Amino acid sequence: MLDHMSNLLFEATIETLYMVFLSGLIAVIIGTPLGVILFATRKNGLLSNVWFNKPLSFIVDVTRSVPFVILLITLIPFTRLIVGTSIGTHAALVPLIIGAIPFIARIVESAMENTNVGLIEAGKSMGATPFQIFTKIMIPEALPAIVNGITLMLIGLVGYAAMAGAVGGGGLGSVAINYGYQRFDTKVMMLTVLILVIIVHIIQWIGDWVANRTSH
Repeated sequence: MLDHMSNLLFEATIETLYMVFLSGLIAVIIGTPLGVILFATRKNGLLSNVWFNKPLSFIVDVTRSVPFVILLITLIPFTRLIVGTSIGTHAALVPLIIGAIPFIARIVESAMENTNVGLIEAGKSMGATPFQIFTKIMIPEALPAIVNGITLMLIGLVGYAAMAGAVGGGGLGSVAINYGYQRFDTKVMMLTVLILVIIVHIIQWIGDWVANRTSH
């Protein structure tokens, strides 16, 4: 029984890490350029386009404001269309990614607001294109803040992944509900919570280390 539970917790931990880091990676890949676009197209931005920025900003804010449980349920038809099922770790990736993308976009946009204006003007005076200003000046300068934001996003995804597991997404959330809550097994509940806390602390430690390494 002990070996069975140990294997179950190990597999659930791997599933949770898979959901968190894969969804986080995809969200960063999509959300980072989205954040750059939001910043660039705002009023007085390098590529100012209010007519484009306002609707995009509205969509990002609406998506970000929807509670994850509601987003999880609302996206079930879309998840089935993309993955073929609404149950399991692969299915949980869809709402996790969609929920994380607007968060990352706003993090990147906010981080760029603190870029030294003098550096941007220096880039312009040297004939740098908007693309070069973003990639060579603004993103490197904003990188520590972006890393801190990504760290917070990953920690949030740990909680979201556990929540998704509670409704059939697998991982530690599924173990906590099926083996802890429904069977009134306090030890299982405590173990799943402990593992989640350890994961969060490790993510925070790595995020702080990377942020310090990228700080100028």
